[in-house]
Amino acid sequence: MATVTKRELVIKITDRLGSKGVELTQQEVMEVVQSLLDEVTDTLSQGNNVIMRNFGSFEVREMKAKVGRNPKVPSKDVPIPARAVVRFKPGKEMKEKVATTLQLIRERDN
Repeated sequence: MATVTKRELVIKITDRLGSKGVELTQQEVMEVVQSLLDEVTDTLSQGNNVIMRNFGSFEVREMKAKVGRNPKVPSKDVPIPARAVVRFKPGKEMKEKVATTLQLIRERDN
């Protein structure tokens, strides 16, 4: 299995729309995809959640401060400050589709 880049997603979306009779250039689709990503990022940076039905939800959570270890000097404690992190929870439809890929993952990892 391969990694799919944003550029490859844009090409796939452009092709899919083209097969449905919607003619958009790759540049136009790239602008829409980038606008979506920018809007999700802006919304999360304001502390709000983003919910996309059947895809999933993004929420900002607090990661509490903790003490870590320096791998080079294990006896030395390293303080890790509290921070905000994004948590993604997949939607029902995504969970169901991804659940069927177990065999592909096992084949890839062997």
